[in-house]
Amino acid sequence: MTVTLKDFYADWCGPCKTQDPILEDLEEEWGDRVQFEKIDVDEAQDVANEYQVRSIPTIVVENEDGVVERFVGVTQAEKLEAAFEEAGA
Repeated sequence: MTVTLKDFYADWCGPCKTQDPILEDLEEEWGDRVQFEKIDVDEAQDVANEYQVRSIPTIVVENEDGVVERFVGVTQAEKLEAAFEEAGA
């Protein structure tokens, strides 16, 4: 099963910069089982609208069945790892 993490962010977003190292560590550990995508909400407004992103950072974990979990604000690694497992990674 393909599990994807979509990280909705913007360059001007302070909390997004706090989130980045957490996601980088997770990508090192989970990168073979989870596909990581960074989506700049300023450049990809259509995708942000499709996922109804209203605040950033927003992280969406999904699999073939759709969105498994959605996080708004800086999210710790443990919560994201639990979502990866729930999604089947």
